[in-house]
Amino acid sequence: MDFKITSPKNKAGLLKAMQEGKNFRFGAGYTDLLMELKKQEETSFTIINLAQLNDKTFTEINTISGGLRIGSLATAAEIVNDKFITQHFPALQEAAHSLASSQIREVATIGGNLCTASPSGDMACALMALEAQCEILSANGKTRTVPISGFFTGPRKTVLQKKEVLRSVLVPLLEKNRKLHSGFIKVGTRRSMECSVVSLAYHIHLDRNDSIVHAGVAIGASAPTIRFAKTACDLISGNNLKTISQKDKEEFAAKVVSYASPITDIRATAWYRKEVLFNISKSIFE
Repeated sequence: MDFKITSPKNKAGLLKAMQEGKNFRFGAGYTDLLMELKKQEETSFTIINLAQLNDKTFTEINTISGGLRIGSLATAAEIVNDKFITQHFPALQEAAHSLASSQIREVATIGGNLCTASPSGDMACALMALEAQCEILSANGKTRTVPISGFFTGPRKTVLQKKEVLRSVLVPLLEKNRKLHSGFIKVGTRRSMECSVVSLAYHIHLDRNDSIVHAGVAIGASAPTIRFAKTACDLISGNNLKTISQKDKEEFAAKVVSYASPITDIRATAWYRKEVLFNISKSIFE
């Protein structure tokens, strides 16, 4: 394997590297890329190292009109420790905290978690529940925005074209002072350093009387891509979180499971994944 590394320091340098590159991969935290390079079939390519990029839209977490912009180079550790995220987007904070070990969280980026496009991506699952949008930069300097529901096209596949890079993630804040019921549940075969067997992210907005006014629910490790469970969200809209019936809980869980098409692999059977998903879906109301 023959490869070279280029490390752009600013946006202009990044665009130039993308324009001139013919066969390249992006690297930042390298927690996934290093494993992929072992399977690399190409004999000659370039790694565009983003770790030294000095561009706020890539590196910083900032509030914006209508929500939050998270640069694709923001690390899981930065997301865990961000007070605004902890307060307004608990599902994302919990998902970032569940990622691997504390050492890996210091370098693993949110952009890498999304662009790897693993069906079991923790932060990706939370961002799906949050109905985030992906801001994509092309080599010609133009940007386009894609809803995260349309970002993943298959296992390890996204809508990113050859000379495009994920610049940031936009997370909408529907109403700043509304009550929240938000979290991330990850089930694995051991307590730490494990990919999800099944995961569930939920972000539910409540009025002052605990009635559900908006819900976002997503499932991970249960289908070829992370999926948003729209019909399940529609079902509970208008219900009171504190008094929702057992029948509605079970119907909600069944609708969540209807989005799953899991496989049987070394970590779990398809049957087990569906059973676990049904049970953790009900548990969010307890």
